[in-house]
Amino acid sequence: MKKKIKLRSLFFGGMITLFFLGIIGRIYVLQVVQADELLGKAQEVWQQSKVLTPKRGVIYDRNGNILAQDAPAYTVAVNPSLINSKGLAMEVVDALAPALDMDTPELRQKLLQHVTARNQDGKFLVQREIRNEGWKLDASKKETIIARFGSEAEMNSMGVYLLEEQKRYYPANELAAHVLGYMDKDGNPLLGAESQFDEWLRGERGSIRYAKDRLGYELPNGELVYEPAVDGKSVQLTIDQNIQMYIEQALQKAYETYRPKSMTAIAVNPHTMEVLGMANMPTFNPNTYWNFESHADFYNHAVMSTYEPGSTFKIVTLAAAVEEGQFDPNATFMSGSIIYDGWNRRIHDHDRKGWGEITFLEGLKRSSNVAFVKLGYEYLGEQKLRQYIEAFGFSQPTGIDLAGEAKGNIRFRYPIEVANVTFGQGVAVTPIQQIAAVSAIANGGKLMKPHLLKAVIDSESGEVIHSVEPTVIRQVISEQSAKEVAYYLEQVVADREIGTGRRAYIEGYRIAGKTGTAQVVENGTYANDKWVASFIGFAPVENPQIALLVIADQPQIDDYRQAGEVVGPVFREIMEKSLHYLGVKSSKSESVPTILSGMAQMPDLTGKSVVGAKNEADRFSLSYQLLGSGTTVVSQFPQPGAEVAAGQRVYLLTEKLEHIGVPDFTGMSVRDTLDICTLLGLNCRISGEGYAVSQSVSGDPKSRMVRIQFQSLREQLQTDIANSEPPGEADGGEDGQSRDGETAGEG
Repeated sequence: MKKKIKLRSLFFGGMITLFFLGIIGRIYVLQVVQADELLGKAQEVWQQSKVLTPKRGVIYDRNGNILAQDAPAYTVAVNPSLINSKGLAMEVVDALAPALDMDTPELRQKLLQHVTARNQDGKFLVQREIRNEGWKLDASKKETIIARFGSEAEMNSMGVYLLEEQKRYYPANELAAHVLGYMDKDGNPLLGAESQFDEWLRGERGSIRYAKDRLGYELPNGELVYEPAVDGKSVQLTIDQNIQMYIEQALQKAYETYRPKSMTAIAVNPHTMEVLGMANMPTFNPNTYWNFESHADFYNHAVMSTYEPGSTFKIVTLAAAVEEGQFDPNATFMSGSIIYDGWNRRIHDHDRKGWGEITFLEGLKRSSNVAFVKLGYEYLGEQKLRQYIEAFGFSQPTGIDLAGEAKGNIRFRYPIEVANVTFGQGVAVTPIQQIAAVSAIANGGKLMKPHLLKAVIDSESGEVIHSVEPTVIRQVISEQSAKEVAYYLEQVVADREIGTGRRAYIEGYRIAGKTGTAQVVENGTYANDKWVASFIGFAPVENPQIALLVIADQPQIDDYRQAGEVVGPVFREIMEKSLHYLGVKSSKSESVPTILSGMAQMPDLTGKSVVGAKNEADRFSLSYQLLGSGTTVVSQFPQPGAEVAAGQRVYLLTEKLEHIGVPDFTGMSVRDTLDICTLLGLNCRISGEGYAVSQSVSGDPKSRMVRIQFQSLREQLQTDIANSEPPGEADGGEDGQSRDGETAGEG
């Protein structure tokens, strides 16, 4: 008996010992082995963590106008569980439908589905956002919704809420949509500057963590960890909102009249390759991007599409021939058609009969294919022609700061293809490549990299932390050759009898330009009823301020001869408004045309850094010239407070006068020269008119005299272009090409 009792005692004692050993082991595991893991889980329970969203940077145009910014917004959310427990589903639908523009049978049914939404278990949801109609609404729409319920408290009691958040807002709606891109509903940047410069714009998220009680309230003595959000930087684009508006207004009118597949226009400053305006039709509104279902609405043809340019490409052949000394404007050739040994087809002019024996200058004015085949194929040859085409930047991306840029294609496989390339057939180029190449003619022969970003600005301090300077890729042709080509292209517009560019003529301004009409390739052959019409040029010829390209893809016209009627007037309207807006002087008068943006007081730029002064000048739409190699502006002309006009040139002195020598005045106008002489206190003597061609300095540094000789552009070119015929005054002429079974193609 005692033995049984002892065994039982040992058994129960052992069990109790094992029990306590198990407890001790478990405590050890919890307190030592899993301590960090369990502490983390506990902290998740008693700590509250919130993500702090940074404010996205503002996008400005070159003059400081806001193109995109964050703004307060309100999203409508409903509580189906509460609504249906009170039997208010239809009452909520009746209140929200008119306020959200959903008062149609289909949209009311969609709204009812939100109000009665259930989860997979069949239970009503406790929150459901109403998208897209109720997503990120502005303050005025918020007030409309509250008014439908009587008060915000009444609205909330019925299970309807307005969630406060931020949205991306584009004040000008469709303006520059393809340049800006948009932010989608989830805050992702898509297309354009929003995507390209997202690294600058987005900022960095922050967070806040604090101890809480079981009800979620912050504990007074609890630990608080705060990591502030860093707001995004602001971005200033090269776009000028006014020029962008002129472009879009002109495109819209032509688009509605001729209903092309698409239209594209690009305006740039040819000296810097800053993009002043870029637009496409059709377009979209980034504020309501979801309303545009066609992919074509979002396509930026300016950089992503390739076209056969037709006769606008003749500018490249012309420039190459001038540079190589192969273009004699007074030499003659037989127009109409041309064929060489080894070709199986004949190339025709757009007027198949031709115009008899004509000069090459007339061939340019009439846009003769034969003239350019002779210049490019016969005189230059394949190797030289290819060399210049590549030097002008074709068959490779320009490097513009926009995603999705195409590179185009030039075919040189067979002799006939070489001949076709001379007048723009068998060539696939992008609009941005074309405007970069023509800008090289306008700026003195330099191919430059186009760009949209002007500066990155700290959103808090307003300081410029990054700026983009013009980038020269290469010198393609000499400055003298570029001036000569510009003079010839001016004849295409100025000769209003036979010049194919006559529709771009603007009274009082010297315009250089070229038309283009190319057949569209379908299924490997050229369609007889579809064309791409284009016009490219720059102005004013004596000091180009804008280079502009307009393209209409497949306008609804009956004949290729009508192509110029589509793009010519668009080019003229954009160019004329832009020149007036920039305050560019008439080529025939010293008077300044009316400036649409009015006059302003000259800002005080003294004491500012060079970068800061440049941006201030840009904000006032003033062009500027730096004198000296210092980093801070020490003097300026005009003086602060003087009345200045948009586009007026100002001079910024960055060193003391005694440290600055006599600048090179070559190529400057009389007015610009006198302004600099005044600023530097130089005793200048002017001879002639037009633009400075030479200068001499006499006397010691304290009493030096600068004699400057001026000469008109026509006088400068007289030796190169002897006896060139003067522009006509009548109207007529047309650009385009024709084609039959023997024709190599169209320009």
